[in-house]
Formats: sequence, structure tokens, C-alpha cells
Amino acid sequence: MANRLPPLNALKAFEASARHLSFTKAADELFVTQAAVSHQIKSLESHLEIKLFMRKNRTLLLTEEGQSYYLDIKDIFTSLHDATQRLLARNSKGAITVCVHPSFAIQWLVPRLSDFNRLYPDIDVRISADDKDEGTLTDDVDIAFYYGRGNWPGVIADRMMTEYLQPVCAPSLLQDIGKPGQLAGIGDLAEQTLLHDTSRRDWKRFFKNIGINSRNVDQGPIFSHSALVLQAAIHGQGIALGHNLLAKPEIEAGRLIAPFSEILVNKDAFYIVCRAPLQEEGRIAQFREWVLDTVAEEELAIDEDKIN
Repeated sequence: MANRLPPLNALKAFEASARHLSFTKAADELFVTQAAVSHQIKSLESHLEIKLFMRKNRTLLLTEEGQSYYLDIKDIFTSLHDATQRLLARNSKGAITVCVHPSFAIQWLVPRLSDFNRLYPDIDVRISADDKDEGTLTDDVDIAFYYGRGNWPGVIADRMMTEYLQPVCAPSLLQDIGKPGQLAGIGDLAEQTLLHDTSRRDWKRFFKNIGINSRNVDQGPIFSHSALVLQAAIHGQGIALGHNLLAKPEIEAGRLIAPFSEILVNKDAFYIVCRAPLQEEGRIAQFREWVLDTVAEEELAIDEDKIN
């Protein structure tokens, strides 16, 4: 008499075969061969020392003992299935930790989080601000936003949108055009106070790109965060070279304007990243999908505005 539980694979083969009354259909369901199912059934019968199936007129039937055993264990498999589904459902709820650069959090992510909260009220988003653009996807972080070329090892990186820089300033700098210090054309940028993000490199690239020799590119305050540069521009302290993704809400609100069509396309861009094994995990997959869908909708709106 068996004094231990039969192997799980043998029980799965028996349950599926008993439910279908067919080794072939059980094999299809379990993604194994018919011979493998038949072997598992023989192993189970040997373990129990009881005949579970019989064949009659080429039809597979359960013995009396097999029928009784099936009725007892089928509820167990149903309970296992239901428990697994409940576990997966709980995995799509709870909390998710997102690590993000402070400027990106302030200018893009946080203003849109109410939309995510409305769609997924059971998921709490925990924002962790970090000045580093990469290397922040630690074990306690589910998703991060990196800025770069998208070639980070060991992660899934989805590019958010084409990144470019454009001059932005407070509307007051365009009032009374023609007066000293005002912007009448793009050439007047060479006489303005330039606001710099981390370094002066971007403004140098911009002037080189438009073919203007600027005398003041090595002057003007430098800020540690893009959000601080934009705030300085909002308060009329100079002209900022704003990231389109970060400057967009300020432009839409009328706090900043983009007076010129000239832009500087960036090879770098913002990416949403997560560890490859977790990309399909409930909460993480839902947040990634929401971010990418939001970006796609906003890009579509921009394209439609250009057409109109």
C-alpha cells in the first residue's frame, strides 16, 4: 500500500484523462505526447496498486475506483487553479516603486499620475527621485526611467518619444519687440542671458547647428536639474534650451513660449526600463503599458496639431 502522495505530474495526467476520457486529449491539454500520458497513468496505477482505467469497445472508461478517485481530486485541482488565479490577481494590485529623475518626475510623470490612479485604483505608485539616470533599478525598485541611448544591459528599455531641445522663454521677453533686450529674431539669442542645464554643451551645439556665432554661450547660470532651468525661464531670468518632453506642460499652460521653430534633435531620449523577467508581471506590465500608451496618444495629438 502506498504511504506517500503520488507524483504531481501523474495526478495531473490522471485528472485530465479522467475529465476527457481520452489520453489523446489529455496529452494535447498538457502539451505532452500520448505515450507520456499513458506512462504517467501506469506509474500512478503502480504507485496506488489500483486499476484506474479500462478500455471497452475502444472507449476509455474509469473503473469504479478510478471514478471515486477522480471525484475526490478534481475539486483539489479546481482549488489549486482558483488559488493561482487569486494570487495572480493580487499581484496586479498593491504597490509599485518607480525610480525617476526629479525633473522628469516633476514635469512629466507626477502631473499624469492621476490618470493612472483612476484606471488602476488598486495599485499604489511610490515615486523615488534620484539624480542618476541609470543604475537605479535595484531589487527594491520595479520600474525606472533612464535618459540615454537605450543600450543598458539586463533590462527591457522602451523609448518614450523623439527627444529634441528648443529655446523657451517667458512670454514677457517677447513683449515690446524692438526694444533693447527683446527677441525680434533668432539672431537675438546671441545677446540674451542663456540658462544652462548641467553644462554649456547643449547651447554650444544648438548655435553650431543653426550657424550662429554666439558670444555669450560661455556665460549665464548653470542649474543642476532641468526643472530648475525651466523655472528660471518662467520667471524671466533668461532663455532656456528645454527638453520637449519636460517643457511641454509649461508651454501648454502659457508659462513658457517657444518663439522659434529651430530645434536640436537629441540622440539621447527618455526610456522606461524594467528587469526582463518582470516585464509581464501584473503591476509592472500595467504601468509600462499606461506610460507607453500615454506617450503614443500625446505624440498623435502633436501630429494632428501640425496637420491642422
